[in-house]
Amino acid sequence: MIEQEQSIIRLMTLEDIEQVVKVEEDSFAIPWKPAVFENELTNNKYAHYLAYEYNEKVIGYCGLWVVMDEAQVTNIAIHSDYRGQKRGEELLAYAKAFVSLMGVKRLSLEVRVSNYVAQGLYRKLGFQEGGIRKNYYADNLEDALVMWVKIDESN
Repeated sequence: MIEQEQSIIRLMTLEDIEQVVKVEEDSFAIPWKPAVFENELTNNKYAHYLAYEYNEKVIGYCGLWVVMDEAQVTNIAIHSDYRGQKRGEELLAYAKAFVSLMGVKRLSLEVRVSNYVAQGLYRKLGFQEGGIRKNYYADNLEDALVMWVKIDESN
């Protein structure tokens, strides 16, 4: 029998938090604690979180806040073991389509000015530079580049 690889992007559940935190800790200098994800999923009416599941394991996720016709990516990450395989691109493209269905007209995010790999991905998916948030990141006071993309019905 040939085992087939299977990946799916779906809404995150409370049961995913343990695996999501592993991705978070692998990806960020100051990772969110489990309680933050729990609060986002249960108490934040603007929050929508997607889980990227590969062979029944959560290897990535994307957080979105949707307010009226605008959305912001709060965080997006793919575990380092699975990067470089176009999974981040797949996840962000899915997120764009997801918010489009909710009537969102514009999606924005912040990215470290030194994170050229992520910036390249965002540009590939149509994001433009919108400005700089000075000293945005608490761990080293690095500036954030604000990027945004117009969402239209063709996404």
